[in-house]
Amino acid sequence: MIRLFVCIMLLFFYTEVSSQEILPLWPEGVPNQRESQEKEKRIETDILRIENVQNPTLEIYLPAKSIRTGKAVLICPGGGYRILAYDWEGTDFAKALNAKGIAAFVLKYRLPNSPSIIEPKWAPLQDAQRAIRLIRKHAQKWDVNPDQVGVMGFSAGGHLASTLGTHYLENTLPNSTNPIDQINARPDFLALLYPVITFDKKHYHGGSKNSLIGKEATAEQIKYFSNNLQVKATTPPTFLLHSADDKAVPVANSLLFYEALIKNEVPVEMHLFPRGGHGYALARGKGALEEWPDLLYRWILDLK
Repeated sequence: MIRLFVCIMLLFFYTEVSSQEILPLWPEGVPNQRESQEKEKRIETDILRIENVQNPTLEIYLPAKSIRTGKAVLICPGGGYRILAYDWEGTDFAKALNAKGIAAFVLKYRLPNSPSIIEPKWAPLQDAQRAIRLIRKHAQKWDVNPDQVGVMGFSAGGHLASTLGTHYLENTLPNSTNPIDQINARPDFLALLYPVITFDKKHYHGGSKNSLIGKEATAEQIKYFSNNLQVKATTPPTFLLHSADDKAVPVANSLLFYEALIKNEVPVEMHLFPRGGHGYALARGKGALEEWPDLLYRWILDLK
């Protein structure tokens, strides 16, 4: 009987600490999307891959009250704008941030290759803008400082994060009457991990570019979504990470963004590693590269 009681209590405790609230981004109806019979796909092998997102959500991870710093991070998993590496570059990192007292919010954003979407290029940014506005709206409830809300993204998720950081003023919902869409969508900081930045063919990740704006994109569209060309003095302080041997997303992507930030006198910290390739997330078992998350935690916690 005692053993049974202990097992029940352990199960209760585990459920309490492991369960997370998941909020729909658009309870009033998803914009820029037509009704269809499409279904979201979740494929779990070595990592959890999500395809064909139809109902974008925000998954909430809050640290223990005793160590909360008030800082928060919106996480955009990568996947070439075709899938989301949802645990590998999302929920796994949210738990790591929680251990440092940082609230984390994993964004399950729409992917532009879905036939349900009317204007594919706007859907990820619409979801990212709504997500950061939701965090600020509920900041008191989640014990978050609304002036210390950043965004981080991996690979194509880094492109989305940098798009939010450079195009936060873009009115992607011109017909909205919802007061939440008037909340400031500017992130307070950016963390871009082996990010896609440019759609210039010399350095781009063709899959991300083609998924978001198509193979026949105009020069204007390519320039608009080449986020190194969109940096201004008001772009948020930025943390950059890349590996020199990245064959999928060339290191030039981070270098171009770094140069643009320096030119505009935006605070930036960049870490380049000689080896690591692409898509290593927390870099477990990657030698010196395993230290990179600590560099990021320190940078976030030192921001004022």
